[in-house]
Amino acid sequence: MTLHNEAKKEDIAKIVIMPGDPLRAKYIAENFLEDAKLVNSVRNMYAYTGNYKGKRITVMASGMGMPSMGIYAYELFKFYDVDTIIRIGSCGTFAPEVKLFDTILVTKSYTEGNFAFAMNNQVCHSIDGNSEISTILKETANKNAIPLVEGTILCNEYFDPYMEEIQKLFDRLPKEEHILGSEMESFALFYTAKALKKKAGCLLTVVDSMFEKRSISAEERQTSLNTMITLALESTLSI
Repeated sequence: MTLHNEAKKEDIAKIVIMPGDPLRAKYIAENFLEDAKLVNSVRNMYAYTGNYKGKRITVMASGMGMPSMGIYAYELFKFYDVDTIIRIGSCGTFAPEVKLFDTILVTKSYTEGNFAFAMNNQVCHSIDGNSEISTILKETANKNAIPLVEGTILCNEYFDPYMEEIQKLFDRLPKEEHILGSEMESFALFYTAKALKKKAGCLLTVVDSMFEKRSISAEERQTSLNTMITLALESTLSI
């Protein structure tokens, strides 16, 4: 147990699927896992452990932003002996070739923030996901005919649709990174995993595009998220 997680050590599986939203964790547990049991509800940051096709899996929410992800990922890796965390989330895109509802395999996360410096006094703004986990995610996608877009994502400290002058963000981002879009948790997950010699991967569903201005139906959103969820869970069978 920790200050933020009431689960016993044996309640948490070695592999964790981690959405940001606690209600998405609940949805996955109820619709994809067998014999799912609620093992944490502290701060309503739900965690469930159950079985997916015979594989023991924990699904736990991370909350929003790098500080929240940093806490939960650190505790899972450090105190619960979790080996692998796969983040599943949503993002917006800056790249015209990336379409609404595409699934992105994040191979690198870039941030302007100082998460690494705060954690261990290291200046680091770009970090790769674990190559082994990324390969498994890619191979599983191919096996299940799930199209993937691979690349770098911006892990932002501020929700960019609320920025007053977002063009200034675009202008200062390093062009050599070829950033596909933005979310708010991946850098903290990748950096924490590397610091603790653990494994992490990240899948994102594109739910907002500056190039496609149209309303998204609830059905379209749920279908695209289910594709990402299925890919993450199927990939655990090879870990």
